[in-house]
Amino acid sequence: MLSVTQNTSTNSGLNLIFSSIPQSCLLQISTAALLMLVIADKATGKALEALGEASEEVFRGDRLPNLTFPDE
Repeated sequence: MLSVTQNTSTNSGLNLIFSSIPQSCLLQISTAALLMLVIADKATGKALEALGEASEEVFRGDRLPNLTFPDE
């Protein structure tokens, strides 16, 4: 007689790495990542605002050369 082995494993073929990590750890990691994004967003906004103010200084009237226009 032929011996037939039956595969009775419960593995459905999906090897998900997140299934073995507790949900509380995933929540903590995602919360930390979200807070870092909020902090980076605020820092980027302040840096862009400072860059805009610095670029306005280039076009101030007291730093531009005086142009002489011909009288008509």
